[in-house]
Amino acid sequence: MGADDRVVLVRPSERVSGPATPGMNREQAHVTDGMWAGFVTTDGGMTSGWHHHGEYDSAIYVLSGALRMEFGRGGTESLDARPGDFVLVPKGAVHRESNPSDDVAEIIVVRSGRGESNVNVDGPAGT
Repeated sequence: MGADDRVVLVRPSERVSGPATPGMNREQAHVTDGMWAGFVTTDGGMTSGWHHHGEYDSAIYVLSGALRMEFGRGGTESLDARPGDFVLVPKGAVHRESNPSDDVAEIIVVRSGRGESNVNVDGPAGT
């Protein structure tokens, strides 16, 4: 059993600031060579900047509040998620998130991939 076999606990007070996108507060919990995991909050009425997650697939679980995801050519597609819903964002998918509710939204994000986990962009293709 080596040092890499240890189980690691990260308490809320031990999370650190994660990669920044305007409008979102990302707290990083775990990072390995192929995974990123964290806790994200967004204020009610917030809309984030456009971004993608490079070579990472992202699984999102909505804990509270509301999550609207805009994506697709020209940002013309969208979906709405509520507490208990999972959302999958494929690697390279340009998107932005908003919180259409008045309450703070809380989500858990786990990404699997390699390279930069967050790339901010001006907008989706076709705009």
